[in-house]
Amino acid sequence: MKFITAILITLISGQCFAQTITGQVIDVKNNPIEGANVYLKGTYDGTTTNAEGNFVFKTTETGTQTLNISFISFETYTLTGDVSTLNNLKITLREDVNALDTVVLSAGTFSAGDNSKVSALTSLDVVTTASALGDYVGALQTLPGTTTVAEDGRLFVRGGEAEETQIFIDGIRVFTPYSPSTNNTPTRGRYSPFLFDGITFSTGGYSAEYGQALSSVLLLNTIDEPEQEKTDIGIMTLGATLGNTQKWEKSSLSVNASYINLEPYQAIFKDRNDWKKSPENFSGEAVYRYKTNNGLLKLYSAFDTTNFELIQEDINQPEGIHFKLNNANLYFNGSYTEKLKNRWKLATGISYTHAKSKMNIDNSNIDDIENSFHAKLKLRKSFSNRFKLNFGAEYFATDFNEDFNNELMAPLNYGFKNNIASIFTETDIIFSKKIALKAGLRTEYSQLFKETNIAPRLSLAYKTGAKSQLSLAYGDFYQNPNSSILKFEQDLKAQKTQHYILNYQYNNDGKIFRAETYYKGYNNLVKYNTEFAGLESNYNNLGTGFAKGLDLFYRDNKSIKNIDYWLSYSYLDTERDYKNYLTAAQPNFANKHNLSVVGKYWIENWKSQLGVSYSFASGRTYTNPNKAGFLNEKTKSYNSLSLNWAYLLSPQKILYFSVNNALGFKNVNGYQYATTPDVNNNFASRALRPAADQFFFVGFFWTISENGNDNQLDNL
Repeated sequence: MKFITAILITLISGQCFAQTITGQVIDVKNNPIEGANVYLKGTYDGTTTNAEGNFVFKTTETGTQTLNISFISFETYTLTGDVSTLNNLKITLREDVNALDTVVLSAGTFSAGDNSKVSALTSLDVVTTASALGDYVGALQTLPGTTTVAEDGRLFVRGGEAEETQIFIDGIRVFTPYSPSTNNTPTRGRYSPFLFDGITFSTGGYSAEYGQALSSVLLLNTIDEPEQEKTDIGIMTLGATLGNTQKWEKSSLSVNASYINLEPYQAIFKDRNDWKKSPENFSGEAVYRYKTNNGLLKLYSAFDTTNFELIQEDINQPEGIHFKLNNANLYFNGSYTEKLKNRWKLATGISYTHAKSKMNIDNSNIDDIENSFHAKLKLRKSFSNRFKLNFGAEYFATDFNEDFNNELMAPLNYGFKNNIASIFTETDIIFSKKIALKAGLRTEYSQLFKETNIAPRLSLAYKTGAKSQLSLAYGDFYQNPNSSILKFEQDLKAQKTQHYILNYQYNNDGKIFRAETYYKGYNNLVKYNTEFAGLESNYNNLGTGFAKGLDLFYRDNKSIKNIDYWLSYSYLDTERDYKNYLTAAQPNFANKHNLSVVGKYWIENWKSQLGVSYSFASGRTYTNPNKAGFLNEKTKSYNSLSLNWAYLLSPQKILYFSVNNALGFKNVNGYQYATTPDVNNNFASRALRPAADQFFFVGFFWTISENGNDNQLDNL
């Protein structure tokens, strides 16, 4: 009886001392939220809101407690206080800005891979485009904002020269990203695409984290963790490749090697050059990854050597020009990222480049050695899902030295040391699912020029509908002149551009449309008063210029079964007064109109992927000395249609065919004129044609892996 009485007393006491918690849950527009979960953390006491957003429940808990309120697509709200104060509450929930439909800052940026909510391309696209021949740079040239300079092969972006686009691997600078080549023969990116799983290509308005780039940055991210162990074997008309990946509990290692020799190919398909030694290249890459408790260490290294020798046609030298090159390049990149306490994140890394070239041009010998170093430290703090802060510091150091020897003059030695220290800070503010802001500031000090530059950056995005948004971007960008100038003259200052960008983007289940207009103003460009930059030239920073235009992009991989295609169009209006220009003019590397059409078709019955890529570019300027004026004529338009076919012999064996410029268009890159006129006072000329009108490729690729299904289709 005493026991029953005690229980009754306890129950009655509990009811007597129970606290009532009440309130209402609404959104930012004062609309009630029905079905929100409301409970005391660490207890079973709670309820859900009714149609009016109201809640009420009792608890026997006392003292300080934490009240949690959560609802799908909204941020969880927490309130800590004494239980006796948790009544008559009015709680406002904000939308969860991590949801997939949240606005994305996209002005000037194309992303590939899984590292972006909105990707215009995928990693597979970057290396299966017919015209790209497995080069990520070639694939990016099908995007709007790029200019077709077929004889060069590098990225020319929105009226900027190739040197104005900088490439980074895991956030760390690559100083020599392209393989060496001869005149009128396009170069290629040095690095194998199969080691990268994410690519971000910014045609302007990029983050304050990146500097020393006037026009564009290309960010390559290596794979964090391979899915399985495998071996990749490739046998091609140009050479062979071999790759292997090994995995352990906390680490992994991927290696890749290739040997390319064009002599057998050029014996069958002759080109316009007189080759004494066909291009030969050996390259190797390795990535080692090690996972710590909260971080990831990645060590990336790449080495390649290239050599060739030829006689090239020249209108002023009937016997041609003898050119010989030996190049060796070593690149090392180490990066480490770690999640720290209290929502801090650390990212740091270094890179080192050693590049050595020996060139022989007729009777002149030129030896170049470049040693470059980049170190970066960055911290990121997520104060909330809506407010994030980045800040960091970095240091660039370049030591360039050149020796020049000629039978007719005394040996010359020149070079420079270019050291730059930078600090940057940037904040991401997401006001709601519809509005986001990125604001940054970058400060750079050049030890060579003894000057400090401050570069503000700003991006704003507004979601105009469930599937569309507008973005704005502004930024100042600085870049020191390149080695072709600095090796002769160091009494200069950094060149500058200002970017203004307006972007519209629509993304709907396999369809994406982008329209972007921009304006770039150039100042402090380098000018000199001789035909070519040299020791005898006079230099200044009085050069100016502008670039403005419109870029359009449309992609659709859903409307037609098994067909994926995209279309890019760019209109570019640009003029410059720089280098040895007599007046402001459209530079000879710029096309007013660029069009690219890429299509891919998967044929299930044939186990094949067919690809087609068409490129069109309007003519480029050149100077005809037989007429008055500077850069007074234009070449005919450029056309090229490329095809490829990947046939799966088995799930892990692929036979691959491709041909560039399949229709054999007779493209002209420009004209060379004689330095002296003939008896009729006419300057003779010759067309600068590509070394070869077409390029054919055949390869067999075999993957050996654990699951027996992987192949190298995404490496072709």
